[in-house]
Amino acid sequence: MKKNILSLAVIVAALAFALPSQAQIKFGVKAGLNVNSFSVKNLPVNLDKKNRNGFFAGVTADVTVPIVGLGADISLLYDNRCIGMGGYEGYDLDTNTPEGDYIESHKTFHYVSLPINAKYTVGLSSLASVYVATGPQFSWNIGDRHWTVKNADAGWELKRSAFSWNVGCGVTALSHLRVGYNYNIALGNTAEVSATDLAGKAIKGKLKNNTHQISLTYLF
Repeated sequence: MKKNILSLAVIVAALAFALPSQAQIKFGVKAGLNVNSFSVKNLPVNLDKKNRNGFFAGVTADVTVPIVGLGADISLLYDNRCIGMGGYEGYDLDTNTPEGDYIESHKTFHYVSLPINAKYTVGLSSLASVYVATGPQFSWNIGDRHWTVKNADAGWELKRSAFSWNVGCGVTALSHLRVGYNYNIALGNTAEVSATDLAGKAIKGKLKNNTHQISLTYLF
């Protein structure tokens, strides 16, 4: 399974870098929020303070082949993800510890991320277009990798790097301003935990970091 996923990632990356010479390339800046859940019916709730768990920002290159609409979106981002072990959606805490053990414990992850997304764009008019995108993301941990949980006999060990997959869509207005949604799916564990329960028994667990992302991009 992992070999198939890696092979697909290599294919997407190769397609992104092997687009025809007539492709149009725009550079820009990109920033946004990592959120725990995403709602289409109630858009304001997505930006609610309680729903945020970090942010990301960086530079991006947008590649589009005229007429056919195919292209790529390649970015280099600083990715900040803050979590609290108190029922945050999007994080899979797979342990046998009683619910609520980590309510007051928090951790911020610091990554440098490289998403490479293949993109298909459909023009609605000369003023706007919509797109769908998907592709691999490679992330490297540049922060503290060790985390001792507050008020608990437990400790986390974060992975040095993470591999994930993006699925997203969005709207581009006036060829320069883009609003996008992306779901970042972890393909592997983000971190592992070792703990001791009340009976002194050793417990092992894992953390999967899946995140909804809302972005704003300006293309020059």
